Amino acid sequence: MAATTDRTEPKPRARKRFGQNFLEPAWARKVVTAIRPGADEVFLEIGPGPGAITTLLAGGCRGLLACEIDRDLAASLRARQMPGLRVLEGDFLKMPAEVLSRELQATTPDAARIRVAGNLPYNVASPIMFRLVDLHRRGLPIADATLMLQREVADRLLAEPGSRDYGVLTVLIRHRAAVERLLNLPPGAFRPAPKVHSSLIRLRFHGPEPPVTDESTLEALTTAVFSRRRKTLGNALLAFGGVTPATAAAALTLARIDPVRRPETLTIAEFATLADAVLAVRA
Repeated sequence: MAATTDRTEPKPRARKRFGQNFLEPAWARKVVTAIRPGADEVFLEIGPGPGAITTLLAGGCRGLLACEIDRDLAASLRARQMPGLRVLEGDFLKMPAEVLSRELQATTPDAARIRVAGNLPYNVASPIMFRLVDLHRRGLPIADATLMLQREVADRLLAEPGSRDYGVLTVLIRHRAAVERLLNLPPGAFRPAPKVHSSLIRLRFHGPEPPVTDESTLEALTTAVFSRRRKTLGNALLAFGGVTPATAAAALTLARIDPVRRPETLTIAEFATLADAVLAVRA
């Protein structure tokens, strides 16, 4: 999704191929109030659209890099010459980390940390969150991200073990970030109104909790076992490449996890323990 401008300005047409639903001005103000930008802070905004959130952030922070895929909206934002704003045209998911780092450096050369804001297209919200986790892991100093998501996605982020919403997204995002829901928004908060409700969430990034030997193994294992979430762990682990019944049994014994449990019952810490156990028995 993307934000919209004041009602008195010409309203741009939302483009379906970009998943655009523009946030109404009154709700944009509520979102920025929830973000609570500081005058000395630097922001990266993903999908600024016509710029209601952008306008409010640019007036209340030290520097703002807005990454916009729609070239017409990017050009419109540049033409408005907002204080402290730098516009980067392109797809955030395809933007090399070194380009983002360079552009942020150009926005505010001595920024010690970056805050992220975004009204995300629903169809790419999960990939964008995984990208943010990866950028943080690779050293981009992202402190937090305040993001607009479909409410069902927010529910998955906040789910607890044993619930139907608990899954890959829950485990892998919360292994690297604390999650907080800030607001719920009705369909009428957007133009055009989507058919779903939305939530504003905040991710506060941190190091891996708990640490693991290899994060790529944790990611691949979690994805594999949840592809068989109705199976017991003894069977679900066979979806992870190279794991045999004997290997699965040995890893579960080493991790002290009952093989008849199902994937959605494991805590994040247990997934970490299991990933390390699989590595150990395959060594």
